[in-house]
Amino acid sequence: MSAFKRTAVALLATGALAGTTLATATTASAASYRCTTSSASVDNPAYSGHWSDNYNFDVTLCVKRSGGYIYAHAKIAFEGPVSYVNQTDVLDAARFHLQIKKCVSGPDPVVKAANYTGLEYRLEHGNVAGNGTYTTGTLKYKAGSGRYLADGFIQLDWNKGGKGYRTTHFSASPTV
Repeated sequence: MSAFKRTAVALLATGALAGTTLATATTASAASYRCTTSSASVDNPAYSGHWSDNYNFDVTLCVKRSGGYIYAHAKIAFEGPVSYVNQTDVLDAARFHLQIKKCVSGPDPVVKAANYTGLEYRLEHGNVAGNGTYTTGTLKYKAGSGRYLADGFIQLDWNKGGKGYRTTHFSASPTV
């Protein structure tokens, strides 16, 4: 075998090994989210007529640990009344409150939280059947040792409800 061919074969072998090592390292370090889903039906307290007025929510909370950080986000799927489609006077406000909590004995303290107000627009502008989805942004927290979880709740301020935000908590709390 000529010196040129030996060099070419050696370079190809080195490249193949480096590519395998890189691919393996990337795959091994890529953490995946742990997710759980819970559901709730929320009634409009300002309406007592015969038409349907409930929002049915499925909230999927997701959390992962990667590179010394905890990441969390939520996806909200909803079925709303058809009569609420493109109605901007049903809600005064709506938001999803996402939290990262540190797992301890007793109540888990919130270490990072954010309100995602884009939920109101999505609820008011679902598809023609009143259904839709909304995904929050991602929270990032520099983690220490121990376990962490994602938690969250929907807050709806119904128009003419007279009580401000009414909270619906979701019990799905995935842990890493």
